[in-house]
Amino acid sequence: MRHFFNWKRVGLLCGLVALPLAWAPIDAFSKSHAFLINASPSLPNWAFWLDKAAPIERGSLIFFKPPASALVAKHFGEDPQMFGKRVIGLPGDVVSHEGMEVFVNGTKVATRLARTRLGIALTRGPDGPVPENCFYVGTDHPRGFDSRYGEIGFVCRGQILGSGKAIL
Repeated sequence: MRHFFNWKRVGLLCGLVALPLAWAPIDAFSKSHAFLINASPSLPNWAFWLDKAAPIERGSLIFFKPPASALVAKHFGEDPQMFGKRVIGLPGDVVSHEGMEVFVNGTKVATRLARTRLGIALTRGPDGPVPENCFYVGTDHPRGFDSRYGEIGFVCRGQILGSGKAIL
């Protein structure tokens, strides 16, 4: 008996119909998520999953565009890659300095350096309450370039690309 049904053709047609239906959610997902590779020693992991819509809390790892400055350009180039840092201070928390030590709400969170590895003087980061929609960020790395320094300062929502989770 001869088969009038060609299963290969049916499978191909089903695949062609299903592809556009599957593409929309994949495209939407890719606009709100990203896989990142870390090239900096300031974070202990080398791969991160970025979620652009994740809530930001104390301890969250955020990725942001650093502010333009001569010091950032000298160390990281004219168009630097995004920075990844932990959220240490939330809006309303109070940042203070005593000498080279940095405090958030009276708890020591970091020690500043006087100069970069290239010998360029670093300025002290912001003091006082963390503004609304901004965060005080840092790393455990002693040479991390973060909110300890005026060249980075508070990181605000417009700079933030998303919150990440270490995966490797």
